[in-house]
Amino acid sequence: MKKIIVISLLFFIASCGGKKSIVMDTKALYEVLTQQSDGGGNIRFFEILSEPNEIKMLQNDKVLKNKISLNDVNKSNFIILNMGEKPTGGYAIGVENVVETPENIVITVKETNPDPEAMVTQGITYPYCVVKINSKKEIVIK
Repeated sequence: MKKIIVISLLFFIASCGGKKSIVMDTKALYEVLTQQSDGGGNIRFFEILSEPNEIKMLQNDKVLKNKISLNDVNKSNFIILNMGEKPTGGYAIGVENVVETPENIVITVKETNPDPEAMVTQGITYPYCVVKINSKKEIVIK
């Protein structure tokens, strides 16, 4: 009887031994928070926001307020890519490529223009894009 209890106890202990689970952080280097065909500024500019007081401006925006957490403010940089005033629809601005080097992060910006023969909205547009970079390294924009 004692052997059965000891063997049962050993099986119970062996079955309770758990594996150590490994959780890997597979967070992407960047995330496009919004890419709009209208709502940007009048001039073409790229702005890097890295300070918490600068990022508060984005947190107050109705499109972005639920996409930026307090943790993001301390661990990420944000970029506003603004294409400026355009005479018609069909224009867009975004990120083509992001590469992390040991010293910095290199971002390649992609601007899209409509085909001259394409049917586009006849109205002034202001394309822009907001990108979150999951790093606090220096940013270089190409």
